[in-house]
Amino acid sequence: MSRRASFIVIVGHGPELEREEGAASVLRGLGATVRTLDLWDEPSRCFQREEDEARAILVETPERPDLAVAALRALRREARLTGVPAIAAVSVAQVARMDPASGFDDFVLSPYVPAELYARIRKGEWQKSEFATEERVKVGALVVDRSAHEACIDGHSVPLTAKEFALLSYLCEKRGKVVSREELLVKVWGPRYEGGPRTVDIHVRRLRSKLGGALPLVTLRGAGYKLEAPDTPNRAAVEPRRAMLA
Repeated sequence: MSRRASFIVIVGHGPELEREEGAASVLRGLGATVRTLDLWDEPSRCFQREEDEARAILVETPERPDLAVAALRALRREARLTGVPAIAAVSVAQVARMDPASGFDDFVLSPYVPAELYARIRKGEWQKSEFATEERVKVGALVVDRSAHEACIDGHSVPLTAKEFALLSYLCEKRGKVVSREELLVKVWGPRYEGGPRTVDIHVRRLRSKLGGALPLVTLRGAGYKLEAPDTPNRAAVEPRRAMLA
């Protein structure tokens, strides 16, 4: 059985992609598997087999942030690159032109400091990764730590009441499934609780207010709530690897 290839996509001007100080060379030196793609190539060309997986995207147009944005839009049209963390390489002179709404998850300064480039890619992988264990659940940037009774977004603790945390924890446990208000009342508030479904709605509203877009919770009219599952199966299995980039 062939092994699934996991790699980092480096996108840029063809002749410059393999230069000695370029991202491809730097990352290979750190042990990464890298595939390069010219700005005008079809994104699907970086996939040799259907099961291959891109771990991160780095767009190398340091002096042209606008061109990087256009390249990212083209890359996102490839379904297998839709949820992959994307980083823009930018020169010091062009940092001010980086638009927060560009679609990139982060940027890195060029010329590169290898340790910084490595850290930015690992950060992007962590933010996009998802996993579930008995003690912790990670949903995008949101981490729910049951043992510590704590919820964090991008490493920052979000204060929740005991019932808000219990509700969030149960929704995570049932992720991908529709949960009725009646079930939530029984499981979170207990079978002897005399309040009605309105109690659930109020607490859900509070969770959404505190967690914002980090909580992918949808309301299904007449049915209840569902915490949406990851877009792709391979992003929801285990905690991110702690090895180097290889």
